[in-house]
Amino acid sequence: MIVELREYTLHHGSVPEYFRVVGEEGLAIQRPILGNLVGYYHTEVGVQNQVVHLWAYADHGDRERRRAQLAADPRWQAFLPKLRPLILTQQTRIMRPAPFMNVEVTP
Repeated sequence: MIVELREYTLHHGSVPEYFRVVGEEGLAIQRPILGNLVGYYHTEVGVQNQVVHLWAYADHGDRERRRAQLAADPRWQAFLPKLRPLILTQQTRIMRPAPFMNVEVTP
């Protein structure tokens, strides 16, 4: 199992708008395709205007297949122009869980 950590630095003050757009439209597209949302957060202390979300996958192949399916979805393609103007930078990491972590991944 792997977890993809996606971290976005947004334009100053745009976290509420980002969450509104994602909450009203984006997650309804992502969840059925990506499947395993582990968490969605924003910073309160430290670097400001950052949003972090984590998605679990069975392995790299599962991630690649799901991300490709999302990228090809016309609803996602129509949604992205609403989100992109809010984002300054993006960083993506693939994380492996500690042996004692038990995150369930649905097929």
